[in-house]
Amino acid sequence: MKVSIVARASAVIVSLFILASGYSSAIAESIYPVAALPIPNSSILPNQKISPVPMFIGETVTAKAVTGTTPVPQNPFMAENPWNCMHNDSYQSDVYPTPGPLGSNPVVSSTWLGPPDGIQAIVVGMTFDRANNLLIAASIKVLREQGFAFVQLTLIDATTLATLARFDLPRETLTGTGFRPAGTYFYMAQDNRIVIGTKDRTIWLVSYSFDSPTGLWSFHHDNEAAPWDLTAHIPQGDSIQGLQPDWSGLLWFTSKGGVVGTLDMDTGLVIDSLQLPGERIVNGHAAGEEGGVYIASTLAMYRFDADSDGAPSISWRKTYDAGTHIKEGQTDIGTGTTPTLMGDRFVTITDNGQPQMHVLVYDRADGHLVCSEPVFQPGQASNENSLVATDTSIIVENNFGYKNALKDTTHGRTTTPGLARIDVENDACRTVWTNESESIPTLITKMSLATGLIYTYTKPKGPAATDPWYFTAIDFETGETVWKILAGVGVLYNNHYAGAYLGPDGTLYVGVLGGIVAVRDGE
Repeated sequence: MKVSIVARASAVIVSLFILASGYSSAIAESIYPVAALPIPNSSILPNQKISPVPMFIGETVTAKAVTGTTPVPQNPFMAENPWNCMHNDSYQSDVYPTPGPLGSNPVVSSTWLGPPDGIQAIVVGMTFDRANNLLIAASIKVLREQGFAFVQLTLIDATTLATLARFDLPRETLTGTGFRPAGTYFYMAQDNRIVIGTKDRTIWLVSYSFDSPTGLWSFHHDNEAAPWDLTAHIPQGDSIQGLQPDWSGLLWFTSKGGVVGTLDMDTGLVIDSLQLPGERIVNGHAAGEEGGVYIASTLAMYRFDADSDGAPSISWRKTYDAGTHIKEGQTDIGTGTTPTLMGDRFVTITDNGQPQMHVLVYDRADGHLVCSEPVFQPGQASNENSLVATDTSIIVENNFGYKNALKDTTHGRTTTPGLARIDVENDACRTVWTNESESIPTLITKMSLATGLIYTYTKPKGPAATDPWYFTAIDFETGETVWKILAGVGVLYNNHYAGAYLGPDGTLYVGVLGGIVAVRDGE
């Protein structure tokens, strides 16, 4: 049944950078816990009323479990799968064996995570502590008037979305070239500590604990006296990109400028590093139980292995069509995807082919190209998000048309639609279906094997003064959209390259410019 609501705009929110009166004082509160303050709905046009939009489209479904897949194995140096990093696990699969919402009496909630002065907040990653019902979010706080930005960790009650504690990483001065934070690809270690890079080219270990006498949670900088120092290997002007351990316990790090290195986590010392000449690394990396670490640069796909001393060594390198320019929807040239492992044999990325984009599948052993599959319309396709993959199936989305949060998905505009499923059978790629109705501007899409649903976040066209954003579920078998649930209206509900996450209880969370929005099945 379709239900319409009229979302009420906050009194003075008319753009990303203006905050409603009363929000600043609430967020500035330093006594925890801080109850969740809902993200306000807004119109991009001053003095314009928000038009009625459907609250629910489609119908409740029953779970159709995806069977016959091989579970992603547990990296012993990471916290419990599938809640230990941005892409769920060491394979970077973006797949959950656990369930998500079915669209039954959905309950939507949100929490504002913006800084006290009301400037930009971008949630870039979430991990979960199932035992304590906690969500740990990393968000970028951009304070333009003060001229700096920083990454903040927030400890959140996964049910109520109340803020329990905050922890700030070092501040970085804003420049005209933009801000690409070092803390995006953090992960949760096997002891539930957060391992995160800083703008100072150091790695911090951050834990959290509950104090029974006060009833308060707090963060702790565990290696404050001696942060793991990468400054001798990552030069000034460069910054940490990816962090992830391999299956022997070496911590692999990359830099945006193309450095690949390993660190001994027992000593906190770098073993060695190497530079990829003329190449950048703008995504995360995957690690397999066979010892391979898989990294995609702006020019080539790599497998690295540690040599007998633990130093990084190139096992194979395969160039791909990196394109000639940055497409609409991407942040750099080349692939927009973190490599994703499929079972025990394959690794997959997209290229930046022009005019046609392709899904590429490589053999992990020797790097030969197993198959390549064109996706979406020529000249109308780009991808800046990791592929969703089981051992035999790949889900790829189209982000073409997204360049600016205040332009490309406001005033009723949206991006080029597209979501496709590719299966790998007998060393050949085959397009199973393409959904050409849903526009997914920038989400890291996820999938539940338990429900058989792909969970994404969509932005339809129009109306001009109202820009609704929807939690959207798509049937894995058919590619059909089964339901859409209104998350909110306006630019503060734009996820801007943030991901979707399924919590241990089946709640679906999405990081947005205003904070976090969630939906769960009701009673």
